[in-house]
Amino acid sequence: MMVSFFDQFASPSYLGIPLIAIAIALPWVLYPTPSSRWINNRLITIQGWFINRFTNQLMLPLNVEGHKWALLLASLMIFLITTNMLGLLPYTFTPTTQLSLNMGFAVPLWLATVIIGMRNQPTVALGHLLPEGTPIPLIPVLIIIETISLFIRPLALGVRLTANLTAGHLLIQLIATAVFVLLPMMPTVAILTAAVLFLLTLLEVAVAMIQAYVFVLLLSLYLQENV
Repeated sequence: MMVSFFDQFASPSYLGIPLIAIAIALPWVLYPTPSSRWINNRLITIQGWFINRFTNQLMLPLNVEGHKWALLLASLMIFLITTNMLGLLPYTFTPTTQLSLNMGFAVPLWLATVIIGMRNQPTVALGHLLPEGTPIPLIPVLIIIETISLFIRPLALGVRLTANLTAGHLLIQLIATAVFVLLPMMPTVAILTAAVLFLLTLLEVAVAMIQAYVFVLLLSLYLQENV
């Protein structure tokens, strides 16, 4: 029986218990906790340096009101990077290939930015729906278009992350299958294909990190418009 390539994206379960909860909770267990010593070890120092640099870079365009989101966005960034990269290991499951999980992150956070804008500065928030200097006949059309684009934002966030990770995993599996098929028939071609597979795996690691950064960066841009 032929196994579908898309079976790797099905949420696994054991004895009827979905294992996606373990896959989501595992990244937080892997990170070291700060010690009570005056001088930390190298791993905790590098972790703190990375979080500080990322937070400073992300919060730089925002005002003081937006700095309240620093902990939330930094935690989301670390979670997405870890789950994306752990999903590249053999016999593992990537929760972020599920559109439902990504939309569960995108919709509430996007909606929170919109609510903050409507509460603190409703005139400015509604002003984004109509660019300045728009001709009068185009006003209704532009308002409809900008409203649709506003509601498409969370869908774009979730679909972008899901599509990029799914495409990378599928391509890796296709090339890996080609290596196993070509190995007994054409060993030289199989070795060259394996080299391409290794380079693609490195590229997928970079994609996993970049997509996590893009997800959080777009959320910070949406927040910047409303604070």
